Amino acid sequence: MTQSKNQFYLRRLHSLLGVVPLGAFLLVHLMVNHQATKGVEAFNKAAGFMDSLPFLYALEIIMIYIPILYHAVYGIHIAFTASHNIGHYSYTRNWLFLFQRLSGLLTFIFVMVHMWQTRIQKLFGHEVNFDMIHDIVTNPLWLIFYIVCIIAVVFHFANGLWSFLVTWGILQSPKSQRIFTWVSLAIFLVVSYIGVSAILAFL
Repeated sequence: MTQSKNQFYLRRLHSLLGVVPLGAFLLVHLMVNHQATKGVEAFNKAAGFMDSLPFLYALEIIMIYIPILYHAVYGIHIAFTASHNIGHYSYTRNWLFLFQRLSGLLTFIFVMVHMWQTRIQKLFGHEVNFDMIHDIVTNPLWLIFYIVCIIAVVFHFANGLWSFLVTWGILQSPKSQRIFTWVSLAIFLVVSYIGVSAILAFL
């Protein structure tokens, strides 16, 4: 009983951190990147503003890195222990459940790579600006990697909103769950467009 209760709270915390603060951070990060569509100066100004926030490193550790670590570790645990049921049931939701886990694994890889190419390089004295991202995505393989991973991250977020609302008892009826499936699809398409158009702007 105690173990089941602990799992209940761990899953709730996992879903909560996926939306707040990580989902909020994703949206802010993509909107900053989208400034690249307005030109080099617009992106550098937006990136510079984010870097000028007071207590930036403390905020990143508390609001981003610790939540990402927990969400990723527990998410990997779920991915390798959960039953997908796809061999037995062909419901759309079961496939979305599988894609959620796969996109979560890809998101984890992408976050590690992206942090190495940007935040870690900043510690080595490199400036995180338009030219840095431009140099990365002008390599066709990195460009494809970024586009695929951005779509995967956005899917994980958009579909995760459905799971969050169900986990927290907000979506209880089958009808409300079906409706929000379409809402989450719309969110996925809109945010994916913002993310992909932003990365293409660095070319």
